[in-house]
Formats: sequence, structure tokens, C-alpha cells
Amino acid sequence: MQKIGIIGGGQLGRMLVEAAKNLGFYTVVLDPTPNGPAAQVADKEIIGDFKDASKIKEVADQVDFVTFEIESANADALNDLVGEGKDINPHPKILETIKDKYLQKKFLEKNGIPVADSVEVSDEEEIKKAGTVFGYPFLLKARKDAYDGRGNALIKNEIDIKDGIVKLKDRTLYVEKFVPFVKELAVVVGRSKNGEVKVFPAVETIHKNNICHIVISPAPVKKDITQKAEELATKIIADFKGVGVFAVEMFLTEKNELVINEIAPRVHNSGHHTIEGNKTSQFEQHIRAITGMPLGDTGHTAPFSVMINILGERSGEVKLEGEEKLNEIKGATMHIYGKSETRPERKMGHITVVGDDLIEVLEKARLARSIISI
Repeated sequence: MQKIGIIGGGQLGRMLVEAAKNLGFYTVVLDPTPNGPAAQVADKEIIGDFKDASKIKEVADQVDFVTFEIESANADALNDLVGEGKDINPHPKILETIKDKYLQKKFLEKNGIPVADSVEVSDEEEIKKAGTVFGYPFLLKARKDAYDGRGNALIKNEIDIKDGIVKLKDRTLYVEKFVPFVKELAVVVGRSKNGEVKVFPAVETIHKNNICHIVISPAPVKKDITQKAEELATKIIADFKGVGVFAVEMFLTEKNELVINEIAPRVHNSGHHTIEGNKTSQFEQHIRAITGMPLGDTGHTAPFSVMINILGERSGEVKLEGEEKLNEIKGATMHIYGKSETRPERKMGHITVVGDDLIEVLEKARLARSIISI
């Protein structure tokens, strides 16, 4: 039996493990939390930090393939292991570029991909100077270890700059021009070792407080927008020469132009609906891609699917309620991530609803979410 090592043991790792086991692989996860979400379903857990080179090597020495589910994984340590002949995908050089959001933007720019203008900054004066060039509002962003809006500060005027610096203290920063948009879209792409590419249909993502709240598949936009979004995403992954599943987030402007926001070199929240909504899930596709298997069919299983996140609303021990009522909703499936503690806006699970009518599917998803407390 071949073995897969996953750096990271959160909910993404959990769903990767489930997909890997369904395909007959043995799984080893690295996570600092004993019995975390992925460890509960994996064959083996190694307890350690994602940045601990010795722990990463400990995983790699026990498996045939290595991947990661979190950008804070130690790219240098992974790259050293590639030099020793370990099979690691996506390639750590890609992780190194993408985990630094400013470098990511510059890579995309260099390859002719439409992105918002951005500039490196190191102090308040440079941030003010960027404001005069880009205009207000603009975004002050952390270059690394930023997700769910935790590394962003919206600067509406010069007074906000000091607060932004305090919020993002001790981080390397850059400034990005604000892009007015009408919708946020995302495209998940799988690319295999031999260059085979399969694209999941573009989706609309709806955010609250910078956290993905709802995903609608397929995106309710004109066909030419969908086609352009999927072509852009495919080009980006080809430019990176990536192996695995990548998510490409983008803005749709009033002029029907697409501007790339961010790339994730991993499975992503915008692809969770694929477990029920597509013939192959993004998690299975990632396992297929990194192990050299043929990629699976990304077609829909139903005309529409909607995913809604289950976010924590209090702090304390998990107490799941409402599951029995949810089971009465036709087409609804719930995934709970196995986290022991809940807290406000923490991702605790998600619900997917599939069906023939988008309005009905959206209504069912919101009803299902209202039934569940955790």
C-alpha cells in the first residue's frame, strides 16, 4: 500500500485523508494538535509544527508522496527534501512564491495576468506615499501567513494608516490598490504530473467579514465570463507548472473584467461543494494529481450546488445540535470537522445542498444552516 504524508491536519487535511483512504492509500499527517481533525481519520499522526524541518523530514521518510494543506508549511525544508529525491507536490518553490502574497502578485504580473497594482512598504511614510499614488481606499496587507482577512487592513483615509500598522504589527507589508467589484468568483483547477488538466466549473463566493460564507456552483454569470475565468485559472496553473489542486480567486468588475485576487496552492474552501456537487471532489482530484493517477471527471452531479460554512458563534466546547432536523432536508449533506472547541468565526463544518433550482437550493442551504448550532 502506497503512503501519503500531509503537512497540516485541519479540516482540509481531514477531507484529503478521507479521499486518499477511499482510493486505497495509507495516510500520515503532521499537526501540532494531538487528535486534530485530520488525525481522527488518518492512519498515523506525527505531532509537530508545520515549520519544524525535522518533523517534516520524519513524515517524508515514512511515505511515498508528500503534500501540504497549509501555506505556513516550511517551504525551505520541503525543498531540501525534494533535493533528496522526495516526491513533493505542489513543488515547494511554488509554495515559496505563493505564500508571499507580494511575490505572488509580481509573478502573476510578469506572466501577463490581470492583478491589482501593488507596492512594497516598510514604514508609515511609504504607506502614505502609496495612498497618494493609488488613492483611497486601498488595502494594507501582510505578505505572509494571512488568511480569512486576518492579514488585511482597509485604509479609507490617512487616519486609518496608524490603526492598520498596529493591526498588522511585526509583519512585512505591502499596499494593494482597491478593486471595486460586483462579484467574487473562484476556479479550482487540477493538474497532474504529466500535464493533464481538469477544471472545476467557476463558482461565485460570497464573503462575510472576509470569510467565505456561501459558494454557488455554477457561478450565476454569463457564459463568456465563466469561460474567461476558467481559461485564466488554467493559464496561471500552467505558468506555475503546478501539480495538484489549486484555487484561483478573482474579482468581477462592473465592466465585466476579471482581476485575480489570490492563488491557493492547495484544496480550498471554494471547492468544498465538489464532494457532493461534482463527479470527482477537489480532494480526490488532488490525491489523483500528486500520485500520478488519471484525473477524474469534474462535471456536475446536479444542475446546482450551494455550500454554506458552519462558523462558530460562541467560545467553548463543541455541542452540535440540529443534525436530525437537517437530515430531513432533501439534498442536504453536512460535514463536521471534528474540532473540540468552537469560537466566533472559526470554521467548524459546512453544509452542501444540491438540486435542480438555484433559488430553492439557496433557500434550503440557508434553512439548513439556521437549524444547526455548534
